[in-house]
Amino acid sequence: MNLETPTQENLKFMLDELAEQLEVVNREVMDAEDYNLEKYDDIKFMYEMVKQKGQLSLSETKAFIDELRSVRKA
Repeated sequence: MNLETPTQENLKFMLDELAEQLEVVNREVMDAEDYNLEKYDDIKFMYEMVKQKGQLSLSETKAFIDELRSVRKA
């Protein structure tokens, strides 16, 4: 999958992958409809960081989830 192009499908893919990697229980926070494509690069950056890092500590997981919340639509 080419994630270089900001599409709703790519955004959904990344958010689903992040939800799985971060073991998010409340998946509503990861609904692609709640994010603007304008924030695509921010989300892609977080996605790449999480994928590169692999296993995250509890505090890192919380920080990533908080950051995702900050880029959601108001």
